[in-house]
Amino acid sequence: MTFNLKILIPAVLVMMTGVMAQAQRRLPESHATQHNSLIANQTPSINPFKIENNDLLLNQVREREEMDMEGDVFAEFWGSDHVNAYGSNAVVPDHNDIDVSDYHTPCPGYVTSNYGYRPRFRRNHYGIDLKLQVGDTVRAAFSGKIRLTKYERRGYGYYVVMRHPNGMETVYGHLSRFLVKPDQVVKAGDPIALGGNTGRSTGAHLHFETRYMGIPINPNAIIDFENGVPHKDVFAFDKRTYGKSQKYAPAKKKKTRVTASKRKTRRAKRK
Repeated sequence: MTFNLKILIPAVLVMMTGVMAQAQRRLPESHATQHNSLIANQTPSINPFKIENNDLLLNQVREREEMDMEGDVFAEFWGSDHVNAYGSNAVVPDHNDIDVSDYHTPCPGYVTSNYGYRPRFRRNHYGIDLKLQVGDTVRAAFSGKIRLTKYERRGYGYYVVMRHPNGMETVYGHLSRFLVKPDQVVKAGDPIALGGNTGRSTGAHLHFETRYMGIPINPNAIIDFENGVPHKDVFAFDKRTYGKSQKYAPAKKKKTRVTASKRKTRRAKRK
C-alpha cells in the first residue's frame, strides 16, 4: 500500500490543530463549576424580555407613581370645577417654602404680557402670556396630577389645571386641544395640550398661571422666563407679598452727573 504524502500530511495537521484547540477550550472542573454559579447568580429573578413580566414591571412603576400622587395635597377641594378650587375656605399659611426645582418651560415663547392690573381692560391679569402658534406643544411646568380640563367661552377657552406635590397649581389657558384627562399623573415636561387662540383671546398665546391654595402668584416671582429656569430651587411664599415680581438681577450702578463747576475744580487740581 502506498501513501500520498502530499495529501496525508495536511490532513494530520488539521486533526492535530483541532485536538489542540479543543484542549485549550476545555476548562478545569472547579473553574467550570464556579463559572456556572456566577452566571446563575447574575440571572434576574424577572425576565424583562417576557411580555407578561414587562407588564408586571410597568404596573409596579405606575403603582409607585400613583402612591406618590396620593398625598393629602391631592385630596382637599379636588372635585371643584373652578380654577380656584379653594375659594375662601382654605387656611393659607403666612409663609411656606415651595420646592420648584423640577420646573420645565411650558412653551419656548417669550413673554408678551405680564402679571398685574391692565388699565386697557380694567381688570387684573392673574398670569403671564407666552407667545406660541396654534398647534404648538404645551408641556407641564412641574410634575403632578391633572385636576381639571374644561372649556370657558368668555375666559380661558380650553384650559388645563394641574396640581403639584409642592402644593401649587398651574393653569394653562387658550388651548386648542387636550392631550391629558383629569386624574392623570404627569411628569414635568410631558405634553399636556396644544396651543391655541380660544376663549377671550386676541391672538395665539399661552396664558400661564401659578397658584398656591387658590391664590394667584406672579409667575415672574418664581421663574426667570428669559432663561427658562426658576430663580431659586425653593420659592419662599409670603401671603403679604406674593403679588409682587421679585427682581433677582444685580442692581445697576447709578451714573453720577458731573457739573461744570466740578469739572473746573478737577482741572485746577491737575494743574
